[in-house]
Amino acid sequence: MTAVFVNGNPESAVVWDLLCAELDRTDVVRLSPPGFGAPVPDGFACTLSGYRDWLVAELEKIGEPVDLVGHDVGGSTVIGVAMTRPDLLRTWVSDSVGVFDPDYVWHDLAQQWQTPGEGERSVAELLGGTLDQRTERMVARGIDRAIAAQLAAAQGPEMGKAILSFYRSAVQPALARLGQDLPAAAARPGLAVIGTEDRLVGSEEMRRRSAARAGAQPAILEGLGHWWMVQDPVASARALLSFWG
Repeated sequence: MTAVFVNGNPESAVVWDLLCAELDRTDVVRLSPPGFGAPVPDGFACTLSGYRDWLVAELEKIGEPVDLVGHDVGGSTVIGVAMTRPDLLRTWVSDSVGVFDPDYVWHDLAQQWQTPGEGERSVAELLGGTLDQRTERMVARGIDRAIAAQLAAAQGPEMGKAILSFYRSAVQPALARLGQDLPAAAARPGLAVIGTEDRLVGSEEMRRRSAARAGAQPAILEGLGHWWMVQDPVASARALLSFWG
């Protein structure tokens, strides 16, 4: 049985390094969405549906149901697969189930990206500058410096274009409409990772409510934020291993 990890924004697969080192598994595959640590193929649509279809195609290549884990953009993409292609999954894990709640409002930075002109300026500021400057921005968000430096190395104009395309495809009520199908995700066992200090993917109440609609267990990670897998990889691994067990 393969465990597949999908990272988010503004990241690469390196974000999983510390967590995967704590797992008692040798069957781990890490997939980076195009633009977020992987090249964007010609003609690829960096949108909600484009990333869902990309992940479906990648899982079909594996050829057996997997334990699928997603974070941020990867987390919402995992939910998209769980709602539409549960046959590809043994289990699913996401920290982004709350964004499908009908009351979810995008965080301030995402709303900037969704605004023409302002979004272009915002991603240029976020992803521009030297490697050291980009590293410091990630460290300021609570990410281990060694991991931050590797994430910063993957950042650039192509990621900026992917950010703008994805978040503009997800302007509300796009996610709320997709969230109407959350009960379909209950076809496979799910785990909703809830970092109590994560302010980007909805309130804890929204995440619990969406998890219940998706038939998913909540995994409460006290004191951890958006990058829970880096902040406390031991506790994060413990939550996954308990769920898989």
